[in-house]
Amino acid sequence: MKKLFLGIIAVFSFYLSFAQTVVYQDASVFPLCGKAVEETSARYQRFPSSLKETARPALWRLSENSAGLYVRFRSDAPSIHARWTTRAHRMPHMTDAGVSGLDLYALVDGKWHFAGSGFVWGEAGKSRERKLVGNMEPQMREYMLYLPLYDCLDSLFIGTPEGYALEQPVLDSPRRSRPVVMYGTSILQGGCASRAGMAHTAILSRWLDREVINLGFSGNAHLDTEVAQLIASVVDPSVIVLDYVPNCTAKLIEDKGLGFFRIVRDAHPDVPVVFVENPEYTHSVLDLKIAGEIKAKNDAQRALYESLRKAGEKKLYYVKGKGMTGDDGEAAVDGVHFTDLGMMRYARHLYPVLKKLIGK
Repeated sequence: MKKLFLGIIAVFSFYLSFAQTVVYQDASVFPLCGKAVEETSARYQRFPSSLKETARPALWRLSENSAGLYVRFRSDAPSIHARWTTRAHRMPHMTDAGVSGLDLYALVDGKWHFAGSGFVWGEAGKSRERKLVGNMEPQMREYMLYLPLYDCLDSLFIGTPEGYALEQPVLDSPRRSRPVVMYGTSILQGGCASRAGMAHTAILSRWLDREVINLGFSGNAHLDTEVAQLIASVVDPSVIVLDYVPNCTAKLIEDKGLGFFRIVRDAHPDVPVVFVENPEYTHSVLDLKIAGEIKAKNDAQRALYESLRKAGEKKLYYVKGKGMTGDDGEAAVDGVHFTDLGMMRYARHLYPVLKKLIGK
């Protein structure tokens, strides 16, 4: 009888552990990283409210996406949960996990390690709740929670089972001093990574152990003055990457490239600036019109770079598009936007350049 009683208690305790109450905290109490400026129109957005009246409407709407932002915290809990509210944006060529989901990483043996994605099967509304990771040994760990790449995050709560700690991070990783600032297109915003942590800006941030500010604006990297001024306002960046070419025409680069650069350079005279070419789209091998457009745009980008060097500008660097995503044609969803494979290849293409410049 005693053995039976103990067995019942053990079974009851086992099931009780799964039914344990989850306690949520508003994520606004934890550090939010990846912003160009602290004061933005809303916590999980990228532009200050002062730009709402001057920025193009399309650019402003994209600035409301939380691309590149992440929350840092630590916990000793055996599971980590999240409850979040978005505007339920959908894209046909990108996963919901990447568009509207969360992406949790844990620091394991000194390296950031994927822990779990936040998405909900069949979710049609804008409110979501999910256990991101479970069944862990209860011990204190540092966490990084990436936010949606192509949706507007209105609220975020982080949960742990009752009785476990949920605290401020202790380690400064990725390091927040002297961030890398990257400006670009839908690809830089994160299209079409399967989850937020696979955007190449996030990959580079983990590899460099350095905060990377994602100023990617889908279809709208048109060398807007407002973006140049925002980059100019970033405090003490280590490197600035200009990767706008896919959204520009050759004429746009010729007309606005110098003025955009001048705003950035006048604010950061000693910061290395990296000019990046348009990648060789996978379908440009067959589509001669696209191939011609890419060549014209890259020629304009190269001409801008060379003219600046000839004028005496220092600390300028140039990254060619050739080989950026490999030569097998397998790195894009639609010939243009990167899969995770394309994101990884892009990161490997830029990493040696950025690593060297940060070291300097």
